[in-house]
Amino acid sequence: MIRINLLGQERPKAVGPSIPLESSLRGILFLAAFALAAIVLFVIYQQKSRELTSIEQQITIQKAERTRLQEVKAEVLKFEQDKTVLQQRIDVIEGLQASRSGGQQLLQMVANTVSRTDELWLTSLERKGNSLTIAGEAASINSIANFITQLKRSGYFDKIEIKDATENDIVKGAQTFGFNMTADVAQPKPPAGSPSPAPAPARSGKS
Repeated sequence: MIRINLLGQERPKAVGPSIPLESSLRGILFLAAFALAAIVLFVIYQQKSRELTSIEQQITIQKAERTRLQEVKAEVLKFEQDKTVLQQRIDVIEGLQASRSGGQQLLQMVANTVSRTDELWLTSLERKGNSLTIAGEAASINSIANFITQLKRSGYFDKIEIKDATENDIVKGAQTFGFNMTADVAQPKPPAGSPSPAPAPARSGKS
């Protein structure tokens, strides 16, 4: 079939719904902003993830170091305990040696003083700490006095005191005197070159 346009006008074309340009730009900008925000968030996430991994590694290292230090501390404590026990044993051994050598030296010094005193002999010798209790017999009071002098000259004894001296005549046909006395073992003097303690500073009377 042939159609003829009798009006002489061109037939209008069908026009679809139009989309405003401003709305299109808004959509594009929204999509671009959304994509940019997604990229930024992804970058931040990756950065924080790396930081978290690094922190976790540091925590693991610190825990391992803490465990190692605890083991070292336990070894040090054990060493200190062993050292304390060993030092106690050494102190005991040194104390026994000092006591033994000191006792021998004491007996030797007493024997020397007795041998330098005529007509005198000892009947007992008792030591408590640094204090001595001496009992003996002598042919005269002068012998007892000479014995005290020899003790003082030895430099090994001080605070020598005679408690009593009485005639007892325990030896038949001879005059004898029994005596009791005390003395202290003198403390060793510091070496000549050792420094003396500094005198205390004088206090001023002004407040």
